[in-house]
Amino acid sequence: MESWILAWTRLDGRGGHEAGRQLLAELYRQETGEECPPVLVTNRGKPYFQDSPLHFSISHTKNHAFCVLSPVPVGIDGEEMDRNVNPRLAEKILSPREYSRYDAASDKRRALLRLWVLKEAAAKLSGEGLQGYPNHTDFDPEDDRIFEIDGCYVAVLKENDHAV
Repeated sequence: MESWILAWTRLDGRGGHEAGRQLLAELYRQETGEECPPVLVTNRGKPYFQDSPLHFSISHTKNHAFCVLSPVPVGIDGEEMDRNVNPRLAEKILSPREYSRYDAASDKRRALLRLWVLKEAAAKLSGEGLQGYPNHTDFDPEDDRIFEIDGCYVAVLKENDHAV
């Protein structure tokens, strides 16, 4: 495995956690040929494998689940591209530089959603969670670590490549 592998699925009536865990089991089996080891959780809620060199992250939206598997710590987040978001949130969660990029964007809802998936992915990568207002990052809504997958923005960040 060079960097990371990603899988996604539509929920189709399943819960996001269930679908995410199924994706994780499939990716692990695909990559190692073995059954997925037990998933443990840190005291801050970050899931991990105790005895595996692989790392993972799972995200789910209203309609999708996403999972990424990597040899280095990784974080993923996805949001439906048509999700309504309150623009006042930008003032609370964006750093001054992010807010400047957001404010200059022609499609502010798009920019805010794209910044949000980067922030969530960074929080999952670090294992710290969002804790209050996550306005200490320096992301760009045009970041190339954001992908468009089946009507969702999906951000994947791996160790040593996220802006904090």
